[in-house]
Amino acid sequence: MVSPNPVAQKAEEASGIENSSAYDYERYSRLAGPLTEPVTDRDRPYRVAYRSLLAQQPHRFRAALLLCAAPVVSAILLLWLLQPGHWVHRQYVSGWETAADTAMLVSIGLIEFFRLSTVFSNAHATLVARDPIPVVPENGTKVAFLTSFVPGKEPIGMVTRTLEAAVRIRHRGTLHVWLLDEGDDPEVKKVCARLGVRHFTRKGVAKWNTPTGHHRARTKHGNYNAWLDAHGDAYDYFASVDTDHVPLPNYLERMLGFFRDPDIAFVIGPQVYGNYDSAVTKAAESQQFLFHALIQRAGNAYGCPMFVGTSNAVRIKALKGIGGLYDSITEDMATGFELHRHRNPDTGNKWRSVYTPDVLAVGEGPNSWTDFFTQQMRWSRGTYETILKQFWKAPFSLSPGKLLNYTLMVIYYPMTALNWLLAAFSCVLFLGLGASGIQVSSEVWLMLYSDAAALQIGLYIWNRRHNVSPHEPEGSGGLAGMAMSALSAPIYAKSLTDAVLRRKSSFVVTPKGDSASPDRTATFRIHLSWAAVFGGSVIASLFLGHTHAAMTTWAVIALVLCLAPVVTWYAEERRRGRTPAGQPAVPAARTDRSRPPAAAPPAHAESDTSAEKDPLCAL
Repeated sequence: MVSPNPVAQKAEEASGIENSSAYDYERYSRLAGPLTEPVTDRDRPYRVAYRSLLAQQPHRFRAALLLCAAPVVSAILLLWLLQPGHWVHRQYVSGWETAADTAMLVSIGLIEFFRLSTVFSNAHATLVARDPIPVVPENGTKVAFLTSFVPGKEPIGMVTRTLEAAVRIRHRGTLHVWLLDEGDDPEVKKVCARLGVRHFTRKGVAKWNTPTGHHRARTKHGNYNAWLDAHGDAYDYFASVDTDHVPLPNYLERMLGFFRDPDIAFVIGPQVYGNYDSAVTKAAESQQFLFHALIQRAGNAYGCPMFVGTSNAVRIKALKGIGGLYDSITEDMATGFELHRHRNPDTGNKWRSVYTPDVLAVGEGPNSWTDFFTQQMRWSRGTYETILKQFWKAPFSLSPGKLLNYTLMVIYYPMTALNWLLAAFSCVLFLGLGASGIQVSSEVWLMLYSDAAALQIGLYIWNRRHNVSPHEPEGSGGLAGMAMSALSAPIYAKSLTDAVLRRKSSFVVTPKGDSASPDRTATFRIHLSWAAVFGGSVIASLFLGHTHAAMTTWAVIALVLCLAPVVTWYAEERRRGRTPAGQPAVPAARTDRSRPPAAAPPAHAESDTSAEKDPLCAL
């Protein structure tokens, strides 16, 4: 085992995330259970073993009823709505009015079908979700721990904290910590020298700074691929975190053991936000609950959880076998997809991956609406690019189980976007133009819809027991996360439109720490535009007499969702304006008992409105 050196001991005193008195990160870093010895025999090598989440629940019979009832009732609602007897057939109307009625019928059918698909996806994930059984890593492996740095976009204090924690990571073998510096920054080189961290930069090397491809300039994947080209052959694995993610000392102990299985290409962990001090950050972490607590665990059933760049470990041989990280604005998802399509040349089996629920790194989430919308825009656009450029290969190169899992994962963003667009289209057609696709009893519709919605929400709440966040209170219902997902729909719709129209997109680093982008009215221009659509439809219906309880209700709900972030931001600005001078904001989570928690950074002045200062404008 590499002995701790004086530099590492000083770093432990400085970063001390495991000593947090606010949150029990140590316990959450062992959610998958204790480390065990691998079970092998002479005939078969070790293979990752799993335990079912549903099988461990004392009330699993009730859960089984719930996960069956939720999609069944949603399917009944869809079939009932689309009965031919409910179709509208108006006589003595113009051709465009008949076309509008047909469009309304199709729109309503698609909206309900998409909702049924979402319910089925959640029920399926509940049924098959499982955790890997952790095993002790092999001794003597060569590991590089990587993180990157973009001068001017990421504060040097942030990367310093990450590196201070990285040199404390335990490993029984060779471990080198590397910083991949995009700008060859002299200040960060001093930090590396002080901590004993190896410094790498591709600045000034033409072959590692190309306009497109694996070495695309000013991208994370280009930076990592340059290091892989220069130093990758010296190591068996690399582990990496985003610059803002502080790793725990047991990071490698909990991840590397799964590589005893020769077909495991990468291991990933969940993403949590340690700057749990603003409403946006709290809601943004809660929004990710379903993905990290359920969807990724369902991927374990098929050996294909999605690759996530925030915290991971990668078999270098597997990554080099596909040419390195994929050229995409969401390189992690695209790279994972390519790995799952390819085979391990040594065994002939397809590469697999493992998701562990262990929280092994604590990051920093968006703490402004501008940065949150930028993040959601990039994530959704990257998914659309994967669908348009890569996913057509899936039926020919993935097993049925992996194909199902990937399909249920990638449809989330486009279905949410299309639902929003179709809802707006339907409101304009009905409330503004008087079109009507179906004629049903309001009482029966309300009964069926309320039952379907209650079961869908009930399934969501039941799964909250699997939450991996150390920050959210136990027993919380995740209402903030549900709301955040709903009000992100206009962003996904804009991103989908840009992808379909092939508008140029670029990788935008989500600003962190003191570099966080300030909010202003322009931040909410997408939501305000949609608010005008729904608000205008409601007002038009009052004058034209095209009122209906269901359609008016949906339009008002959509209007509230559009205005909610604007109102929240305005109220927060007013609250800050009334805060007495010198009164600190809510402190960030303590990471060191020896020092008081640092106050939140001051609010940014609203000065520069250029795309350089507003990442959302750049998109």
